[in-house]
Amino acid sequence: MNVIFTCGGTGGHINPAIAVANIWRERHPDSNILFIGAKGRMEEELVPKAGFRLATIDTNGMTRGLSLGAIKHNIRAVGNILRSVERCKVIIQDFKPDVVVGTGGYASFPALTAAVKLGIPTCVHEANAVPGLTTKLVAKRANVVLTCFEESARYYKNAKKVETVGMPVRSEFIYTKKEDARKELGLDNRPLVVSAFGSQGARAMNEAMGRLFRLEQDAGFPFRHIHAIGSYGMSWMPDYMKAQGVDPANAEGIELREYIYNMPTVMAAADVFISRAGASTCNEIAASGTPCILIPSPNVTNNHQEKNARVLADNGAAVLILEEDCTAERLMEELLELTEDKARCTAMTKALQKMSVPDSAQRVCDIMEDLAHSK
Repeated sequence: MNVIFTCGGTGGHINPAIAVANIWRERHPDSNILFIGAKGRMEEELVPKAGFRLATIDTNGMTRGLSLGAIKHNIRAVGNILRSVERCKVIIQDFKPDVVVGTGGYASFPALTAAVKLGIPTCVHEANAVPGLTTKLVAKRANVVLTCFEESARYYKNAKKVETVGMPVRSEFIYTKKEDARKELGLDNRPLVVSAFGSQGARAMNEAMGRLFRLEQDAGFPFRHIHAIGSYGMSWMPDYMKAQGVDPANAEGIELREYIYNMPTVMAAADVFISRAGASTCNEIAASGTPCILIPSPNVTNNHQEKNARVLADNGAAVLILEEDCTAERLMEELLELTEDKARCTAMTKALQKMSVPDSAQRVCDIMEDLAHSK
């Protein structure tokens, strides 16, 4: 069978698709798999690294606002989308997929639209409880809509086509052992703190980490700290750290990375994980059972990150700190408490694992097989 996955823009869209593609490849080793993504986005790096072929289209998203600049942008975006639909038709006709799966991002709408027009079975996965723009636009015509939460069905007119499957995560998040991960990373006996705030990096959070590094240095580096600063942060954060009195080259307890490619290993090894609260990230944390501090982005539609974080916090699975309340001193206090309170961390791990849907990718593959056989 031939399968197309379409996704992109952020790891939260790409990684779930890769998780499902890995399971599909295990089930159907002779199957041909193709990804369709947006040119110039991080899928150009992540998808080939995962061992899959990628075709790219030149497309971008719409913007909110009624300014002249926003209107001009959206006019160009509509033109790009229409051209991308035609480009996707060519890709699909050449590849001849049995099913097309979308997990969000700029490329998903034109690819799924083209597949529907060509009569190819399609399904779209929505990570958040409230559907995003792409899902809203394609849900009416897609064969199946996949959600993380049962209560999400009420947002779709045809609830019969909605299937609750949870969030697919790579199996490494579920099965990587802490002892093996720490040995692979060559860690000493200190607790490991890991922080990441998206592929580009969030300025406010990178600055908070820079101030936290100074407190860690003043305390004699009581833990190892791996921090992903993102592509944007690479250009300014090392100088910001120096301004805080921390030299990145000589801070033996701190490791800066642009992006954490071996996240399952790093998350399994971590004693505390600090991050935003996107749906994909929350589910990866739940699958790994890593105690976490979640700082939701305040700049997202429907405030869905805070809603995600509160679900975990209300179940005793996470510490929730709003960005407006997030200071280096507060973070240092929470980190010291978590790394010293083993009983609390054990309880958090159990709460996280109880919330995880470990067979989510398997469920998606089951639905894909049904769709492929319905042709």
